[in-house]
Amino acid sequence: MKLAVVILNWNGKNLLEQFLPTIIQYSPEATIYVADNASTDDSVVYIKANFPSVKIIINKANYGFAGGYNEALQQVDADVYALVNSDIEVTENWLQPIITTFENELNTVIIQPKIVDFKNKEYFEYAGAAGGFIDKYGYPFCRGRIFDTIEKDNSQYDDSIEIFWASGACFFIKATVYHDLKGFDADFFAHQEEIDLCWRAINLGHVIKYVPNSVVYHVGGATLQQGNPKKTELNFRNSLFMLTKNLPKSVLFRRLFIRMILDGVAGIQFLTKGKPKHFLAILKAHLAFYQNFNKHFKKRSDFQKESYYKVKSIVFTYFVKSGTIFEKLV
Repeated sequence: MKLAVVILNWNGKNLLEQFLPTIIQYSPEATIYVADNASTDDSVVYIKANFPSVKIIINKANYGFAGGYNEALQQVDADVYALVNSDIEVTENWLQPIITTFENELNTVIIQPKIVDFKNKEYFEYAGAAGGFIDKYGYPFCRGRIFDTIEKDNSQYDDSIEIFWASGACFFIKATVYHDLKGFDADFFAHQEEIDLCWRAINLGHVIKYVPNSVVYHVGGATLQQGNPKKTELNFRNSLFMLTKNLPKSVLFRRLFIRMILDGVAGIQFLTKGKPKHFLAILKAHLAFYQNFNKHFKKRSDFQKESYYKVKSIVFTYFVKSGTIFEKLV
């Protein structure tokens, strides 16, 4: 099995200095690539001078996470892509459990390792934790993280299970499936494009797994910090795009309507908490959704599955019933 570790970089020299040596040290099974998204720092010069074994791909512009990988992976010859954020610290033998799972489970096409907080290694990390799910209205959550409540890693999620989505922070996918699905949706630019890709894979009958024997540590928020209004805008906008593309047609408009009401409630909460920029971010997200609805509706495939959600409403469960621990949700 030919495995390629592909790190998307944008002005991330400091992160490459910190994390690239460990990736090289602990990834003898893989060819290492850095895909540069038109950085304006000296990232590329630094890599060439210090890591001659690393292959460099130069994108012509900053295409974001989605478009950046779509461009770069056209130039990568491998059976499996490991898409790794530049702020990920890997551990010894992190690749072997992933390789073994792909070799033994032919229907498994996407895998996520256990993602732990680099800054506090006793806890899961926000972006992915122990594998992702969504509720009926498209709100994402994880084993080990529901909204802003993050669990301590007490080995409670050390079982390998099927999940709904794998985190883009450390995302393994079979190359054939990636290209069959035409990669990430570049219109997302960044945020939730991996959930959309996973949903499209599941609609075609593929399996996504969480493999806890592979462990990585994630800094998180290296490009857009948690709480940045732009991040709020992209998350709300892209979630609506994703629902438009992947919900069963029989329930599409009803669930979109309810989701937009819930987004409105979230916007009012931002106002009451003195965060008007986030309120405006939701308005911008909805405006972009209305303007681009037809474009994303035309992307729908002929196959959508009704059984896509873990709970009916994670919003109700979390904010009304105080359901903050994944194990207690079902």
